[in-house]
Amino acid sequence: MAEVKVSCDEARHLLKQMMQIRQFEDKIMDLLAQDIVQGGSHLYAGEEAVAVGAISAIRPDDYIASTHRGHGHCIAKGGRLPELMAEILGKATGVCKGKGGSLHLADVATGNLGANGIVGGGMGIATGAGLSIKMRKSDQVVLCFFGDGALNLGIFHECLNMAAVWKLPVVYICENNHYGMSVSVKRACAVGDLTKRALAYDMPAESVDGMDVLAVKEAVSKWVGQAREGNGPSFLVCHTYRYYGHSRSDPRVYRTREEEEEWRARDPIKTFSIRCVQEGILSQEEVEALDREVASEIEEAVKFAVESPWPEPEELYEDVYA
Repeated sequence: MAEVKVSCDEARHLLKQMMQIRQFEDKIMDLLAQDIVQGGSHLYAGEEAVAVGAISAIRPDDYIASTHRGHGHCIAKGGRLPELMAEILGKATGVCKGKGGSLHLADVATGNLGANGIVGGGMGIATGAGLSIKMRKSDQVVLCFFGDGALNLGIFHECLNMAAVWKLPVVYICENNHYGMSVSVKRACAVGDLTKRALAYDMPAESVDGMDVLAVKEAVSKWVGQAREGNGPSFLVCHTYRYYGHSRSDPRVYRTREEEEEWRARDPIKTFSIRCVQEGILSQEEVEALDREVASEIEEAVKFAVESPWPEPEELYEDVYA
């Protein structure tokens, strides 16, 4: 594990964001069970350290491109819980006016270029944003998140090659939760060490513990610094685990309960909390108070979303580009 080298304020920020994501996702599962949330939703619970650690290493004016499992990225990039919850409920007060829903959460105001219902679909968007930065001669960077299930798609190779040739400021982050839907990454990828994929593009790559928020932050900070200096893209593999199934209808029969318990023993929120308390950065009382504070925020977000109006029919013709 990475040594805890953070102030009280930063530790509180990192822990609170991870708690927000976990409780947000747990609440979404509850609302799905009640049919208050309609359709499907791909939950991020268990992977919080990747989004929070990575996004804490960039500036507010930097960009991210998300995945179909994108709620955590939205929250970590500064999205407001009420508007995000309203969007998932399809309400007019949502961050996309209720038109995006769970799979297409986007918040351009915070630099979030959006979740994507197409596996690997965010890679092209992130690479395009990187080209925009290069053409504008800005020192911004892009974090491009995708799962291990996207590694075998053509767009992965096209984008990494283009970014390497043109030295685009993109950090490609594979959230390796070990399953693409129900297929183990061990069965889907010919190489065990996924960082080897970057060798074809002469791109620096690193593997990191995606259950350790500080390890993720440290690694991303390094490659973000390289990108800002004009040294081009990098590839980071974060080993993590999703607690829920691929979506609401997934009973997880392809995983053993023993495997799930092994990963839960490394829970990013629990382990970071314990380390902060043991090293005197936060007290146990502060951790518990933070948990209660987040629970209250989630309930307020749900209340806001449930009480918000549905979009008017005329909205169907707004925000349409031809």
